[in-house]
Amino acid sequence: MNKTIEKLTIFFEDPFWVGVFEQIFDGKLFVCKITFGAEPKDYEVWEFILKHYYDLNFSNAIETKIKKTADNPKRRQRNAKRQINTNGIGTKSQQVLKLHHEKIKREHKQAHKKQKETEKDRKFNLIQQNRQEKHHVH
Repeated sequence: MNKTIEKLTIFFEDPFWVGVFEQIFDGKLFVCKITFGAEPKDYEVWEFILKHYYDLNFSNAIETKIKKTADNPKRRQRNAKRQINTNGIGTKSQQVLKLHHEKIKREHKQAHKKQKETEKDRKFNLIQQNRQEKHHVH
C-alpha cells in the first residue's frame, strides 16, 4: 500500500515569508518552494492550497526513508510541538530544492545559449543578404 505524506512549512526568510511543500510518496521525496511575500494568514494559505496546489512545480524525486512512529498520543503531541518550534526546513529538503534550482538554472542557460546562437545566425544571414543586394544592384 502506498503511503503519501504531505507537509507544508512556512517560515520567514528575510525579507519574505516562504512556504515549502514536502511530499513523500512511495519512499520518494518531492519538494516545492513558494514565496508568499507578506506573512500569510491561515485562510490565505488554505485558499492558496485549494487554488494552486496542482500548479506547483515539484522537484525531481530523491529516495528517502519513512520513519515509523508509535501511535502514542503523547508522543504525537511532543512531535507536533517539536515541529512547530523548529525553524526552517529539513536538510534533505534543502538538498532537493538546491538540485531543482540548479536543474532549472542549467535549462535556462541552455535555452539562452540557443537563443543567442539563433540571433547570431539571423544577424549573419541579414548581413550576407545586404551584401548580396548591394553587389547585384544595377
